[in-house]
Amino acid sequence: MIQQRITIIKIRRPATPNLNEELQWFGTSLGLFNLRDKDKSCFRIFIELLKATKNNKNISSDQLADKLQLSRGTVIHHVNKLMETGLVVHEKKGYMLRVNNLSALIEEIEEDITRTCTSLKKIAQEIDTKMRR
Repeated sequence: MIQQRITIIKIRRPATPNLNEELQWFGTSLGLFNLRDKDKSCFRIFIELLKATKNNKNISSDQLADKLQLSRGTVIHHVNKLMETGLVVHEKKGYMLRVNNLSALIEEIEEDITRTCTSLKKIAQEIDTKMRR
């Protein structure tokens, strides 16, 4: 069974229509970035993955490390975190977002949540039935 961590955080959208701030807000709303990431390395990796995916290309951890001037260990740490969310996939010796635009990404997350809730509901009903015996 593949584990997937889906986190949604309701936070106020930035008042200014700055693309960088909106992308930061978007990722934070999905629980991707946290305050401990002082140099915003996870955000920067996410942006590079988004760019690569929009060009129908994947990008390796070495390429990410070189491009962003981060250690490969830092890149692997953040890429693994992004893979746990189900947003990033490993493909042909590289990484990319699971879909090529943010709207489709949200649709995928919504479907994941619906499938998970449907499964949990069925299991809850089975447990309730067993508890009545």
